[in-house]
Amino acid sequence: MPEIVVAAEKRTETGKNVNRRLRTRGLIPGVLYGAKSEATPVSVSPKEIGSILRSATGENTLFDLDLGGSRRKVILKEFQLEPIKGRLLHADFYEVALDKAIEVKVHIELQGLPVGVKVQGGVLDFVTRELEIECLPTDIPEKIVVDVSELELGKLVRVGELKAPDKVKILTDPGLVVAHVVTPRAEEVAAPAAEAAPVEGEAPTEPEVIKKGKAEAEGAEEKPEKPERGEKPERGEKGEKGEKGEKREKK
Repeated sequence: MPEIVVAAEKRTETGKNVNRRLRTRGLIPGVLYGAKSEATPVSVSPKEIGSILRSATGENTLFDLDLGGSRRKVILKEFQLEPIKGRLLHADFYEVALDKAIEVKVHIELQGLPVGVKVQGGVLDFVTRELEIECLPTDIPEKIVVDVSELELGKLVRVGELKAPDKVKILTDPGLVVAHVVTPRAEEVAAPAAEAAPVEGEAPTEPEVIKKGKAEAEGAEEKPEKPERGEKPERGEKGEKGEKGEKREKK
């Protein structure tokens, strides 16, 4: 691989206003840190970082950060993009030791057209799209290629079935499904129930709500009328008012 060098400057000031001034100069803020070194605020060119992200190795690209003549071997650990236009706003760099393994994530690429899709009418479902691996910085693969051409309908490929490149250890749960061929879902169209036209000479059926209202109205007619104001209830009458009236007479 060709050697990549990105120029960087130390930042002595931090804050939103400082970052705005940096961006007007065509730079973005960032932080350089490592396992044994303190975090160092830096500024870099977003164009150079963008070209690294667009390369084959992407964010796993190993490159040199030239900080005032002192080169640090780094990897792009995190970056922040502007949500609408996708411009780089911030980048973090992690200093690595070439003789010590690191943990990174790599993308999975599916290769081939499954038998279950080509012949059996299934649909390929790509479930797990990246793997977490451990290896030396110089052994990071660009991607993990998975051949799915022999995958039949109802069959699947799990992480544990993948063959990792030499000197690379897969850390992702081996039981996770990478891809499987499934039966396509039939489109269920719920047809509205057709309203039956009333037969000639037959009275149309009233809606349930109207029936309920009728029953309540009829029940209300059957209830005894309340005594008018000033009129005493009869002695044999049941109910709360009658009982209270009897008690008052006993007193």
